[in-house]
Amino acid sequence: MSDNPFHPDFDRLPATLPLFPLPGAVVMPGCQLPLNIFEPRYLNMVFDAMAGERLIGMIQIDAAAATANAPALYDIGTAGRIVSFSETKDGRLLIVLSGVCRYRITGEIPTTRGYRRATVDWGDFRSDYDTEHAMAFPRERLELLLREYFAVTQLEIDWEALTKLDDLMLCNLLVGALPWEPAERQTLIEAVSLNDRIERLVGLLRFAVAPTAAGSVATH
Repeated sequence: MSDNPFHPDFDRLPATLPLFPLPGAVVMPGCQLPLNIFEPRYLNMVFDAMAGERLIGMIQIDAAAATANAPALYDIGTAGRIVSFSETKDGRLLIVLSGVCRYRITGEIPTTRGYRRATVDWGDFRSDYDTEHAMAFPRERLELLLREYFAVTQLEIDWEALTKLDDLMLCNLLVGALPWEPAERQTLIEAVSLNDRIERLVGLLRFAVAPTAAGSVATH
């Protein structure tokens, strides 16, 4: 997926990942995610990752599956590689993750450094390394729907930059950038193919603008 010589080969992705449960924080393949790290356990996580593969598993909290000991997590998350790292004078770490591949949690591992760690399986998401993706849904129709969505939500967007993205990058960026509910964002993360992801994205966008469209019809 990347010409970057530091980007890990799919067959060399690790069998375990440190987990960073952070609502709304997603780093889809090819995208970047800046993070401000200050909790001691997650400072440990970053330092440990920097000493190894530099990979961190972003994961969503599953509020519908509450547990007594620790927040329940969804099974599927997005892994990013630390590509930027700096310290602050007040003891924080500012890092940037670059999205590598999605993964499925197969089990959690006891740890002593405060953060959670899991065994993972990458097999379902080998397509994250594909360089070519054909989008069945017409790009112009998606962009029209996005314009309507941004008008309804009054979100600010760099439209010129957005339209320059290829289909895959546009879709992956929208998974993490738009203010979805956790379950909505998760269904986008779990869509294996680009076309499946686009289909779910279009459905969510249409649902978001539907009340405005219904109101417009009612006033005529």
